[in-house]
Amino acid sequence: MAAATATALESWQAAAPRKRRSAARRPRRREAAPRSPKAEFESDSGVVLRRIWEAEKDLFISDFWSSALETINRCLTKHLEQLKAPVGSLSDIFGNLHLDSLPDESDVAPDSIPRETLVTGTCHLKCVCYGIGNFATCIIARNQLTFLLLLLEKCQIPRSHCWVYDPLFSQLEIEVLNTLGVTVLSENEEGKRSIRGEPTIFYMLHCGTALYNNLLWSNWSVDALSKMVIVGNSFKGLEERLLARILQKNYPYIAKEKGAGAQSPALWYL
Repeated sequence: MAAATATALESWQAAAPRKRRSAARRPRRREAAPRSPKAEFESDSGVVLRRIWEAEKDLFISDFWSSALETINRCLTKHLEQLKAPVGSLSDIFGNLHLDSLPDESDVAPDSIPRETLVTGTCHLKCVCYGIGNFATCIIARNQLTFLLLLLEKCQIPRSHCWVYDPLFSQLEIEVLNTLGVTVLSENEEGKRSIRGEPTIFYMLHCGTALYNNLLWSNWSVDALSKMVIVGNSFKGLEERLLARILQKNYPYIAKEKGAGAQSPALWYL
């Protein structure tokens, strides 16, 4: 009996713990080669550019774009009729614009931003854009940028004749805008830009009331106002939302604009 018990105990001896593999013998995971900051930046800018291109294609075939073209045509026509400008002035300048047709798809290179059509003749129309927002991360801001690019193309404004500024722009967004060919302003003008006799479109959607007031103040003359087009908020809407005394005190040039008559800038409310 004792011998059987001893045999049983020997068969139930605890197994010794397994030795762990040494770290040196373990297979190492392959680590991805670190990407340079430049490579990451180029990858990010490529993503943003692709999103802009996709947004542009969607806008291009939308009912909104077709409706916007009709609004632009109607606004310009009405403004020119009010001005009764002689041949060779504003009517001559805007007469070169072709806003009632879309570019042929065959003229648009695949997977790229549509190429601009350079201004022909003596037309030297310029464009200034304020407050477009962070288009790299915000869909609404990206759509606004997309509309601007199509507007430049339809008005035959070279992108090099377009100046853009927003204090919120990131370095990535500045680089993307440079790639698109527009000029990013280095300083905040606060809307105080004189057109200096050059017909100019100001693209400033949803900007602050003070910015509009500063723009009018900087161009408060018959000649300058008659050569300006503003794509932005309705001045009438601003007037309705503000008390008359506040408007007169803080934004006097918006208040004066009501009495400017035919010399007021053309306004597009999109």
